[in-house]
Amino acid sequence: MMVYVVSYDLRKPGQDYKGLFDELQASPSWWHYLESTWLIATSESANDLYNRLRMHLDRGDSILIIQAGTDVQGWLPEAAWKWIHQNLLGLPE
Repeated sequence: MMVYVVSYDLRKPGQDYKGLFDELQASPSWWHYLESTWLIATSESANDLYNRLRMHLDRGDSILIIQAGTDVQGWLPEAAWKWIHQNLLGLPE
């Protein structure tokens, strides 16, 4: 499985983005500790993932889907690092 960073700017005030969030959560495994950033573990390509998500975006919105790497660092809760270690780095809990 690949892990992709999905980051977005949702610009339409009052728009209901529940469909986007539901679609992200329908992925085999996901991480979401930052407001507009998700990590998605899937066997899909970045293009396939984009095609699944784009129907839930408005014309003025922006989205970036990029394959995650293994050189990682940051300040996150322990549960976030657990997910990253398991899904991105392939390390045991």
